[in-house]
Amino acid sequence: MLRFLTAGESHGPALVVIVEGLPAGLEVTVDDIAAELARRRLGFGRGPRMRFEQDQLTLVGGVRHGRTLGSPVAVEIANTEWERSDKWHEEMAAAPGQTREPLTRPRPGHADLAGMQKYGFGDARDVLERASARETAARVAAGALAKLLLRELGVDVLSHVVRMGRAVSTADRPKPADLTAVDESPVRCFDAVAAEAMVAEVKAAAKDGDSLGGIVEVLAYGVPVGLGSHVHWDRKLDSLLARAVMSIQAVKGVEISDGFEVAGRRGSAAHDAIRWDAEGDAYRRDTTLAGGIEGGISTGELLVVRAAMKPLATLNVPVLATVDTATKEATVSFKERTDVTAVPAMGVVAETMVALVLAAEAQRKFGGDSVAEFVRNAQAFRGHLP
Repeated sequence: MLRFLTAGESHGPALVVIVEGLPAGLEVTVDDIAAELARRRLGFGRGPRMRFEQDQLTLVGGVRHGRTLGSPVAVEIANTEWERSDKWHEEMAAAPGQTREPLTRPRPGHADLAGMQKYGFGDARDVLERASARETAARVAAGALAKLLLRELGVDVLSHVVRMGRAVSTADRPKPADLTAVDESPVRCFDAVAAEAMVAEVKAAAKDGDSLGGIVEVLAYGVPVGLGSHVHWDRKLDSLLARAVMSIQAVKGVEISDGFEVAGRRGSAAHDAIRWDAEGDAYRRDTTLAGGIEGGISTGELLVVRAAMKPLATLNVPVLATVDTATKEATVSFKERTDVTAVPAMGVVAETMVALVLAAEAQRKFGGDSVAEFVRNAQAFRGHLP
C-alpha cells in the first residue's frame, strides 16, 4: 500500500516527506517534483513569500539513476528563508532554549488556541509552525510521485478554480491537454470571463485588507473501474477522497461532483444512466452526477471532487477579536505573513491528495513490486462480468 508521512515546520530548516509503497522502476527526477511544487506557488493574490520560496529539493533515498528502487522514497525541501534569517535559527532551534517573544494572542480561525489548549503550550508558535499550509509543499512532493505512478495507467489528475468570492465559472471542464491553459490563468480558472471577475474580487478584498475563499474542482481522467470497495466504511473511495481533501488547511467542505446540488433533485434526475458500449467493450455513463463513484467504487468514468476553502483567517488588517492568553485581556490577533487568497494553490494541493488516494487504491487493487508488474496486472483486469 502507498502511504506517506511528512515532517517539519513552516520556518524550520526543511520539510521532509517519506513515501512508502512505490513499486520499483518508476522513472522520477528532481525536476518532476520541482515542477509540481512550482505550480503550488501559482495564483493571483499570493503574498511575497511565494517570490522567494524556491523549494530546493533533495532526493535523499529510494531513487537511483532516475528510477525508484521499491524502498521508501525520501524528499527534503529546504527552507530558503531559514538560510537567510538569524531570527528563525533562534526561534526554531532544536536545541534547548526559549523564545524572546511568545505569541499569546491566538488568531481566530487557526489552530492556535485549540492547539495550545490541547498540548499545554504557552506560545502559539508551537502550534502554528506545524499547522501552517507550508506543510502542503511536502504533500505536493509526495503527490508528484503518485501522479507519475498513475500516468503509467493512463490516469491524469488536474484541477481548476470554479468559484472565488461571488465570481463563478461557467466554462466546460478542462481536459488534461488544457492544464497549461489553466495554470496560465492568474487564478487557475478555465473560464476567461470568470477569471477576470475573480481577479477583481481579489483586488477588492486586498484593498480592504481582507481575504477571499473559493471552490476548486479536481478531475481525474482515465481512472480504472474497481478502485475502492463497498464492503467496509473505510474502504469506500468517496470516503477516502473526502477525508484526504478535507485534511487540507482551510478546506471546510468537500463534495463528489454535484453532490450538494443533486441533493435538491428528485431521484429520476439525480443518477447516471448505464449503457453498454459495444465498440468500446465497456459499460458507460454519459453524465457525471455521481462523480465517477458508485457504492464507494470507481466506475471508470471521469472522477470529480470539489473542495470549498474558507477565506484565510490571517488578515492584513487586524480586526479579528481575540484574548491574550497570558493576561486574559481582550485584544486583536497577531499577524503572520499572509495571502489575500490561496484558492488557486489549494487546487494543486487538492490534486495531490486525490492522486495519492487513487495511487494507493490502485496499488491495493493491482499490486506489483515493479512498475511493469503493476501495469501488467492493471491491463489484465477488464471489469467484465462472468
